[in-house]
Amino acid sequence: MKKTSFLAALSCAALLSAAALAEDLVVHAGQLLDRPGKAPRGASTVVVRDGRIHAVEDGFRTPAELGLGSAQVVDLRERFVLPGLIDSHVHLASDTGGVGGLVEDVTLSDAAVAYRTLANARKTLRAGFTTVRNLGDGTGATLALRDAVAEGLVEGPRIVDAGRSISTTSGHMDERLGMREDLHSALSHDNVCDGTESCRRAVRLQIGRGVDVIKIATTGGVNSRIGAGLGAQAFEDEVRALVDTAHLYGKKLAVHAHGADGIRLALAAGADSIEHGTLLGDEEIRLFLKSGAYYVPTLSTVNGYIERLAANPEAYSPEVRAKIEWRISVTGKSLQLAVPRGVKIAFGTDAGVSKHGRNADEFELMVKNGMTPATAIAAATVNAADLLGLSAEIGSLEPGKRADLVAVQGDPLVDVTVLKKMAWVMKDGRQVGL
Repeated sequence: MKKTSFLAALSCAALLSAAALAEDLVVHAGQLLDRPGKAPRGASTVVVRDGRIHAVEDGFRTPAELGLGSAQVVDLRERFVLPGLIDSHVHLASDTGGVGGLVEDVTLSDAAVAYRTLANARKTLRAGFTTVRNLGDGTGATLALRDAVAEGLVEGPRIVDAGRSISTTSGHMDERLGMREDLHSALSHDNVCDGTESCRRAVRLQIGRGVDVIKIATTGGVNSRIGAGLGAQAFEDEVRALVDTAHLYGKKLAVHAHGADGIRLALAAGADSIEHGTLLGDEEIRLFLKSGAYYVPTLSTVNGYIERLAANPEAYSPEVRAKIEWRISVTGKSLQLAVPRGVKIAFGTDAGVSKHGRNADEFELMVKNGMTPATAIAAATVNAADLLGLSAEIGSLEPGKRADLVAVQGDPLVDVTVLKKMAWVMKDGRQVGL
C-alpha cells in the first residue's frame, strides 16, 4: 500500500470511529454498582455520550423518555453492571517464566515482543480490565502500545506505563543476572544504579522516555536468577534518591519489595505503593498507615508458578525454585494482617508471571485471605483509580467519567468468581467484542 493510501485509510478509520461515538448509547442494567463501596442500584439506565457517562437514571428509561433523538439501546437487564476493572500490576510484554523466559530474552526480536504485548493487551481488555498499570518492560513495546491505544489505532486497555524497572546493580531488575559474563556488555543495564547520583540518573532516563510512573525494587525477587535472597538490596540514601527524583517530576513510584527490611525502606522514603509486600509485620503496617501508601498484594503469582511447575518440574533453576516454594507457602498471610488494620489495598496481579486474561483469578484469592467481595471490587475500581491518579476519569460510573463498563451473569457481591467470565465489556464508550 502506498503511503498516501495508508494515511487515507487511517483517516477513514478515524472518521468511522468518531461516527461510532456520535450516537448516544443507552445501557439498561439489571443491577448497577455505579459507586463501588456503596450499595448497588437495581434496574438502571446509563446514558453514554462521546465516550463518557452522560447520565445515570433509575429504572429502564427509553431514549424518548430521556429526550434523545436517536440512541442505540444495549440490553443488559439480566446482567450485573459495574465499572471497568483496573489491574495495578501487569507485565504485558511477558508470558514465559523460568528457564524458558531466559531463552526468550535472548532470542525474541523486539518486533515479536511487540506483537505479544498487543495480544496480551487484548486478552486483558476482553477479561474486563479496561485500565492497567504496566510495571516493567525492557523493549519499549508497552510504551508504544500505550500511545497506539490512546490514539485509537489498536484495541487494548488504557495503559499507565513504567518503562524499565530500576534496581541496584545485581538487584532484581539487572538483566545480566545469571548470564555469562562475556554477554553482559550486550545486555541493557542503564536501569541499574549505585549511589544517589546514579539512582537519580536512572529515574531521569525513564522520565525522558515518557513514562507515567516509576517502578523500582528495594529487595531481591522470586524470579531473580541468583540465590541472593529476598531481603533489602538498596541503601537508604539510594531509595530516597529514587523516590525523591520520581516525585520531583510529578511521578508516583511503585516498589517491588518482598522482605520486611526493603518494605520499611520504601515506605519511610515515601513510596506510593508496595508491590507483593510478602513479609509484613506490625512495623510495616504502621508505616503503611502513616504514609497512606497502597498495598498491591499480587497473590496470583502463585497460580503461574504452580501451573508452570505442573507442566514442567524443571521450568525453574534450583535457586529460583526454592524461592517459589517459599512464596507459595506464605502468599496471603500479609493481606490477612493488612486488611483488619485498614491498610489501603489496590488490585494487582503481576500478570505475565500469572496468565494474561485471567486477571480476575485475583479476586478469589483476595476473598480467601480476608477481603469481602465488595472490598475486593473496590480495590480493583475506586482504590486502583486513586493509586493511578485517575479518580477523575475512571473507577466509578458517574457523569463526566469515561464510559468504561463491564457486565457479568450473577452478583459479584455475593460470588466474586463470576468476574472470571465477562458477558459484555465497554471501554471509552466502545463495545468490545468478546
